[in-house]
Amino acid sequence: MTEAQRPPLPPFTFESAVEKARLAEDGWNSRDPARVALAYTVDSQWRNRAEFVTGREAIVAFLSRKWRRELDYRLIKELWAFGGNRIAVRFAYEWHDDSGNWFRSFGNENWEFDNSGLMRKRYACINDLPIRADDRCFHWPLGRRPDDHPGLSELGF
Repeated sequence: MTEAQRPPLPPFTFESAVEKARLAEDGWNSRDPARVALAYTVDSQWRNRAEFVTGREAIVAFLSRKWRRELDYRLIKELWAFGGNRIAVRFAYEWHDDSGNWFRSFGNENWEFDNSGLMRKRYACINDLPIRADDRCFHWPLGRRPDDHPGLSELGF
């Protein structure tokens, strides 16, 4: 059984790479681990900070742990580079822990896709910056970032 395609498909153009990054952002902003995992191959390989994850079941477990710890998570991704079946994005997300301490996490991801548009490799480097609650910039209701909300470049990040 073959899996359904996840357009846009490689090789990527500027427009399709921007679209792929926004679809990934939308998925992660759902904070639904099972939904997010469907964008990856069944044997997808990740490096997220110092953690190595392989396969959809592990992705679901990883994201479930993540979003139990990173509360009120809001993410923005922005295309950095693309070519063939690869895309690089930069991102920032804001969240707080269960003690009410706020953070803005910045990072870069390198993605590699199969011919069906599923991500087979994801390498993420992330740094956390403690911020005050009144320094937050991501204020939309939980879920998808509104189309009129500024992106990373517009926010000066």
